[in-house]
Amino acid sequence: MIGKDTQALLLENQDNFLIPADNVATVMYNHSLDHALLVLSNVGYTKIPVLDKEDHFVGLLGLNDIVRKMVSLTDIDTDNLAGLTVADVMEIGVDYLTDESDLEDILHLLVNNSFLPMINKERIFLGIITRKEILKCTNHLVHDLERRYQLVPKEDKPRDTDKKAGLQVI
Repeated sequence: MIGKDTQALLLENQDNFLIPADNVATVMYNHSLDHALLVLSNVGYTKIPVLDKEDHFVGLLGLNDIVRKMVSLTDIDTDNLAGLTVADVMEIGVDYLTDESDLEDILHLLVNNSFLPMINKERIFLGIITRKEILKCTNHLVHDLERRYQLVPKEDKPRDTDKKAGLQVI
C-alpha cells in the first residue's frame, strides 16, 4: 500500500499521466502489415495499440511482430507480408488499465511494460500511460519529499541496507 502523503506527491502531476488517444499512433486490426510497418517506422515506436473500427482496444502490435514475418534463416523478404493483416500477428491478452485503475495498479504493471493502454468500461481506447511519465512523477517525489515533510525514522539505529548502500542515517 502506498502511503497517503507519498501518493499525494506522486499524483500532483496526474493530469500528465495519460497521453490522450488523439496523440497516440495506432493501427486498425484490419490494416495490412505493409501499412503497419510504415506507421511504426514513421512514428519511431517499437509497439503501438491496435483498435477496431469503433475505437475499441484489441491488442498491441510491435515492430518485432512484423519483422518475424519477413525474416527467414537466409533472407529478409517483405513479400512475406502480402495478404497479412495486423490481426494476424498482433499481441492479444496484454496488460491494460481502465479509467478506474489506481496508482498502485499502474506502478505494478509499468514494471514490465514501457506503456499501458487505458480503456473505459466499453473498451474504448482512451490513451496510454507511459513509464516515462510515471518516472517524472517519481523524480518530483524524491526531490520534493524532504522539502515538504520532516521525515522521522521509525527506528533508532541505521538499517543494514543503509550501510551497504553507503547512506548515512542521521
